[in-house]
Amino acid sequence: MPAPISSDLVWKEIEKRSFAVLSYVNPKGQARSAGIVYVVIDGVLYVRVAKASWKAKHILLNPHVALNVTISKRVPFMPWIKIPDATIAFSGTARVLPMSDLDPKLVETLTGRLIEQHGTMAENCMLEIRPAGHFVTYGVGVSLLDMRDPEKARGRAPVA
Repeated sequence: MPAPISSDLVWKEIEKRSFAVLSYVNPKGQARSAGIVYVVIDGVLYVRVAKASWKAKHILLNPHVALNVTISKRVPFMPWIKIPDATIAFSGTARVLPMSDLDPKLVETLTGRLIEQHGTMAENCMLEIRPAGHFVTYGVGVSLLDMRDPEKARGRAPVA
């Protein structure tokens, strides 16, 4: 039986973290992925990227993305016991926004919470990622022992 999981619990886990793997496709339809640092504000993930980056260029052409957030799991005082990371996977749409199009207060909030940017503000843009559908989880909201049983460790919750 899948783990009983709520959307609120999943959002709390996403908001506690700042790193995810973003997947998108290039113009040839080939899958690509990249590690990103994000900030969540009101159910939207924001990622600062260079305007000239492949992420920005490819997402401008195809806004459909997927993200995977990993959650490190460990047995306290026994780090030699290997436990797989818990995961939260979801899809959604992304928009590439010039920094000049964002509300100055939002830019201030985001730049204060994201890692230091490379280049000037004019050389950067913001990805606005809106999750859609369902979160698919593994190991979220379950005990470490239950993570050994895929039926117990899997979960699904609506994004809303």
